[in-house]
Amino acid sequence: MNSRQLTIPQSFNRKFLSAAVAGAVVLGATAVISPDRAWANLLLVAYYLITLGLGGALFIALTTVCGAGWCAAFRRVPEAMTGLLPVAGLILLGVIAVRLPQYGWHHHGAGDAGTFWFKELWLQPTFLAVRAVGYVLLWIAFAKLLVGKSRRQDEQANASNRPINTTTSILFLFVFAFTISLAGVDWIMALEPLWFSTMWGVYQFSGLIMGTLASMIIACVTLRKFGPLAGVFREEHLHDLGKLLLGFSCFWMYIWFSQYMLIWYSNIPEETSYFIPRTQGAWGPVMVGSIVLNWVIPFFVLLPRPCKRSESVMLKVAIVVLIGRWVDVYVMIFPPVNGHVPVFGLPEVATMAVVCSVSVLLFVRAFAAAPPVPANDPYLAESLHYHC
Repeated sequence: MNSRQLTIPQSFNRKFLSAAVAGAVVLGATAVISPDRAWANLLLVAYYLITLGLGGALFIALTTVCGAGWCAAFRRVPEAMTGLLPVAGLILLGVIAVRLPQYGWHHHGAGDAGTFWFKELWLQPTFLAVRAVGYVLLWIAFAKLLVGKSRRQDEQANASNRPINTTTSILFLFVFAFTISLAGVDWIMALEPLWFSTMWGVYQFSGLIMGTLASMIIACVTLRKFGPLAGVFREEHLHDLGKLLLGFSCFWMYIWFSQYMLIWYSNIPEETSYFIPRTQGAWGPVMVGSIVLNWVIPFFVLLPRPCKRSESVMLKVAIVVLIGRWVDVYVMIFPPVNGHVPVFGLPEVATMAVVCSVSVLLFVRAFAAAPPVPANDPYLAESLHYHC
């Protein structure tokens, strides 16, 4: 094991900070010219970033509860991803606050809301805002606990003989299961309050975990190439991350098809209202593109074993999946906000620049704040000599 502490050149920070500022300026100009388009892009940025940060905490909790030792050597990567949560959460709360009145349920005509009385109560703007703040604070608090206990373990003179964070991880998984489902309903589904899907929560989870795995692959391979994880992150680790990415890509497709098939089969107007504009006309090719990027390419490329052990192949597939994740969220947000014709131009490019720059800057800063390898982790030796 010959890892070394990550050093960040000033030129690196300047380049990514400049890209983030340039993207923010473009989005600011767009807000003057086309407020709806700018707001949709900002919601996409915030939701994308917060799911990546939350995915890091989820990976830590899941592997801790399962007693997984294979990933101990690169545990600093998902820990550093949680560093996105405070900034992304603040951006998200600001974006929600700007359009808070439009999120509220407004029934048509006089009298009561009929069978939609609960939806009217649930989407009451003040209640929605309180829930949004609660979700973000809970996620940040649990991420701090998970990472904080891990860092304290490194400071111990003797390695602990049992895994850390087990109780905290179990509690987090319960909180995560409820809050990610409700947050997806509040922030995305509520853009079309007449539409609903009982599979929406698990669909949000499937996209979140795919984006998380793709980000981890890119981070681990890059950090191995530039030193901090050299001799630590091995082909076996890459192989297992590739298997997970392949499996969750199939899971994403399964959930996508299950939701679509059930709605298509029942043919109820309030359910089909989501898919009709997205599968017909100009949005049809975008929807097909999302399926190709999120499932078709990862599935067929990652089936052979050698591909899952190849840095270049895995990097390319991970980038494709992150682009597919962007397209997936784009298809969720833009039709109800920006009309029934897809738009892609400088504001959307600026959005991508902000996502990439902010996530890289926050990740690198968090990763550099601790030793690259958790030296006192009881599973470290197993992870360093792991074979699959």
